Amino acid sequence: MAVLFVHTDRLEIRLTRAEKMLSLRRTDIVVPLDGIRSAALTDDPWVWVRGIRAPGAAIPLTLAVGTWKFHDGKDFLLVKGTRTSVVIDLEGQEFSRLIITTSHSIELLRALRLPPLEGTEIID
Repeated sequence: MAVLFVHTDRLEIRLTRAEKMLSLRRTDIVVPLDGIRSAALTDDPWVWVRGIRAPGAAIPLTLAVGTWKFHDGKDFLLVKGTRTSVVIDLEGQEFSRLIITTSHSIELLRALRLPPLEGTEIID
């Protein structure tokens, strides 16, 4: 499983060798934190998948690794099964959205420290 690092200025997704082979990528994914528009948890990552696989690997409802192209851009998926995933919407980056299955999803959202959306209320 990929390792995610949240630095002070960027989110770094270090892919394993197998994930790089399946996604046909040579490099890890690095996104500046100011390029992240929003992030959300989901119990069903498959409802967020849009477009067609190109390039990447997929087994329906089991595994999706790689780039999914759609009419307005492309997304990067690293989805395994139906476990809790994080959906990260990006702005002005290589990908429009990242969908990542991780067992540390809540910690990832806390580490990103995104401001609340306008019109929403924070309840402690």
